[in-house]
Amino acid sequence: MNKQTSLSTFLFPFLLFGLTQTSCKEQIYHTGFDEPEDPVVHDLTEWQNITAGLHSSFGSTNKRYSYHSVPLIQKVNKYICTGWKGERINLIFLLWSSEYQENISISPGPLFGSDNNFIDSSRITIHPLRYVLTDEFLSGCGNRSPDTIPSSIVPDMLENNRIFNLIPQSVRPVWVTIDIPQNIKNDIYTGIINIKSGENNSQSLSIELAVINQTLPDPSEWNFHLDLWQNPFAIARFHKVEPWSQEHIDILRSYLTMLAEAGQKCITTSIVHQPWGSQTYDPFSSMIRWIKNSTGTWMFDFSIFDQYVELAMECGITRQINCYSMVPWGNQIQYFDEDSANYVTFTVKPGTPGYEAIWKPFLHQFSYHLEQMGWLEKTTIAMDERGLEDMKNTIRLIQTTAPGIGITLAGKYHSEIQNYIHDLCLFIKPLTELKYIQERTEKDKITTFYTSCAKPEHPNNFTFSPPAEQTWLGWYTAAQGYSGYLRWAYNSWPENPLKDSRFRSWPAGDTYQVYPGPKSSVRFEKLREGIQDYEKIRIIKKALNQYPETGPIRQKFDKTLEMFSLKNLSDKPASYWVDQGQEMLEEISTVAVYN
Repeated sequence: MNKQTSLSTFLFPFLLFGLTQTSCKEQIYHTGFDEPEDPVVHDLTEWQNITAGLHSSFGSTNKRYSYHSVPLIQKVNKYICTGWKGERINLIFLLWSSEYQENISISPGPLFGSDNNFIDSSRITIHPLRYVLTDEFLSGCGNRSPDTIPSSIVPDMLENNRIFNLIPQSVRPVWVTIDIPQNIKNDIYTGIINIKSGENNSQSLSIELAVINQTLPDPSEWNFHLDLWQNPFAIARFHKVEPWSQEHIDILRSYLTMLAEAGQKCITTSIVHQPWGSQTYDPFSSMIRWIKNSTGTWMFDFSIFDQYVELAMECGITRQINCYSMVPWGNQIQYFDEDSANYVTFTVKPGTPGYEAIWKPFLHQFSYHLEQMGWLEKTTIAMDERGLEDMKNTIRLIQTTAPGIGITLAGKYHSEIQNYIHDLCLFIKPLTELKYIQERTEKDKITTFYTSCAKPEHPNNFTFSPPAEQTWLGWYTAAQGYSGYLRWAYNSWPENPLKDSRFRSWPAGDTYQVYPGPKSSVRFEKLREGIQDYEKIRIIKKALNQYPETGPIRQKFDKTLEMFSLKNLSDKPASYWVDQGQEMLEEISTVAVYN
């Protein structure tokens, strides 16, 4: 903690995001954003050297900028970049001032090329970044007390563009996305971002975008197997609506659409009550109602399951339906008993007669229902970090009772069962041998990897993680031959996710990648950027395979991919490797031999 050495620093305890007290007269400062107070005391003397007025400059999307620290950057007023048709470009600029700046508004103009070519301003979105509370990795998983763990604030939430204020001695990062149309002509496009403050003050930043003759397909056609687990129950709680009401469905639509636009392939469904126990702030209820009637016959109501799957497919998530789980945490099943008119919970272990007695009727009726809906080939029974013997018993039962349903597992690699698993997601550590991944790929099986609260600290998706690590994940996927990436929580929010990303059990941000609204995050956008890079790598690799004369280019391409390893990440940060990779992609993308 830095020692306070000036009057402004002495007054810092009174300087809140919504309230500042200065001199002898109380002065109220509002940012326009409802943000948490910064728990870190900063030395504000560096602001004495900042000239009056509102300052602006482009920065790096790979960095997080402190709210009360003068940006240590050389001012850049023009951003020069290259993009593919159909690509989303991310950029960031900073606003800072030693004085109060009111009514800041930002408006992008069109990007103009030659011969009346242009990118409309509606394709350019402005997102002031909001700060949220975060903590540290420490030992990863384990119970946490916010009072005993160091905390800070970080810019992560993409706010919708609106008028805001800048309080004295503060920084506001602004995220910009440019969605390049697929049908645009390759050209150089230029334009400006207008920044106004107060009544008469204005300035601008320039953009120069070279669109090259390469095209990314729509996200629905991306090969990258993205599997971020959704939690519709958290959405119902936060928005204060009844689960599965029309209001809930309407709200869910925007979250699922945002996820589909990032290339999501899997619909997360719960087929039992609390498949992961009560580890999340909002536990998962079953989307299928289990009923036992007076004759002992099992009946199953699939109406909510159908409602959610149909909605997700309408939003663009159509590849796979993952059903959690036949091996829930604690092996507990809840059902409605018609005789007692009460819900009953009991424990049943895979491989026992009781397990088969309850799951056989379910599998028979479920597989028949899926076939009627046209979903059987898309559906898998999914298990999360379950032991080998439990998996063997479960696989055996599925294979003999409902062989048309696939199997998904996130956990360890077991050679004894891997051939039975359609979608296998492995720990990022230890590294799985490439030959095993290739063998599965040749059999049209999916092999992904995942990070968690336990490991590793780098790379990961916490709110304090370096943003470039999200993009690095896409490169690592391509380099190691994986099909894609899994993260256990798209939106399992803590109590107050708009302000505090910390949770009782795991490092901050572990439980969600997007914010209520829905509002995107720096982490989510950088992950999407890495997925775009994965698709570029796939397209370029296919093109290079068709042209033997591109040998030197192929060597550079392969050598760059080899750099994306966990060992190299321990030597240099993700931003270094991502910069190297993206420079290579830009260079090779313009090679005329396969354009």
